[in-house]
Amino acid sequence: MTLEPEGRDGAPPRIAYVLGTTAGGTGTHVAMLAQGCAARGMAVRVFGPAETGRRYFPGLQDPAAGRTGGAPGQPPRFTAVAIGDRPRPGRDLAAVLRLRRLLRDWSPDVVHAHGLRAGAFAALAGSPGALAVTVHNAPPARAPGRIIHAALERLTARRADAVTWVSSDLGARMRRAGARDGGRAVVAAPAFPAPAADQVAAARAALGEAGRPVVFAAGRLTAQKGFGVLIAAAARWQRRDPAPVLAIAGEGPLAGELCAQARAAGVAVRFLGRRADVPALMPAADVVVVPSLWEGQPLVLQEALRAGRPVVASRAGGIPDLTGEDGALLVPPGDPSALAGAVLTILDDRAATARLVAAATERAHALPDDGAAVDSVVALYGRLRRVTASRINQKARNRL
Repeated sequence: MTLEPEGRDGAPPRIAYVLGTTAGGTGTHVAMLAQGCAARGMAVRVFGPAETGRRYFPGLQDPAAGRTGGAPGQPPRFTAVAIGDRPRPGRDLAAVLRLRRLLRDWSPDVVHAHGLRAGAFAALAGSPGALAVTVHNAPPARAPGRIIHAALERLTARRADAVTWVSSDLGARMRRAGARDGGRAVVAAPAFPAPAADQVAAARAALGEAGRPVVFAAGRLTAQKGFGVLIAAAARWQRRDPAPVLAIAGEGPLAGELCAQARAAGVAVRFLGRRADVPALMPAADVVVVPSLWEGQPLVLQEALRAGRPVVASRAGGIPDLTGEDGALLVPPGDPSALAGAVLTILDDRAATARLVAAATERAHALPDDGAAVDSVVALYGRLRRVTASRINQKARNRL
């Protein structure tokens, strides 16, 4: 599938991605879109913090990597722009001015920013091309962050030619702010080959002790992911015989705090750190838990459904859109008692677990893949190309 209409003067379209500081699913999603669009013959460049580039676009940074990139059909080219995760006026102004120069020099047909901060930077920088913004996260819980978030929503709603969103609650927020609704963004978990039986057996041996069921979770160790709630839930199932083993894969700023909470609660938690073998760890677990306080379209949940595992998850954000009412046991976010009860239901009720696994497998068949995600943005860019063409024609008429 190619992008229609073509870029200016019949050339392949030029797509610029802008993203901020990320260590999770947003970076994975943008890397997949950038590589997918480049593979379809588009010219693609990505702008964001240097650390984001090193994590998600290794070897594609300019100029140190010694390759141009970003030409039609070539790998995306990553250029560092210091878009931080917190406001710093001096640094932010310098980043906006740098992004303005870079976009004007390259003159993309479409700028696609991911996240409200990246969207605000792109809106302030301006570009001859149309601006799309994908909103990935809910507002912060505390007042100062919520005020800043609301301001970014208003700016993005006014300036963007289309706003897409990863969960229906975010879509409703942006529509209330006056955004031009671009619809639900398609976020696909990376496809992994099914692990071999010996890999699953090795993962099982590494996760738990013989005879003890394994409860597994994975994600960044941040407040949003709800791992503190999960540890509090684990304290409630310690009297079960045998008591389940809780294993959490991931790294993040709350690692020390979560370890201290587990010790104080008398819960033996296996903190696995960042792992590359999550596809093998998933089928090795008896239950996969997604205890997040909020999520959009979490990749770890999609991976669990594809692995055919029974899932307990929070009824928050876009999670129910992925699982439906039967693909997981859904519990209120932030409720350790309900979370513990749902885990024990899976461990102690074989018939309920069998129904849940069958439903999860069925839901997995309906999940999008990388091709569907790229198809979705290709269609969006085609619509936005007409916005760009109209803008250019208007400027030409103004010069007459």
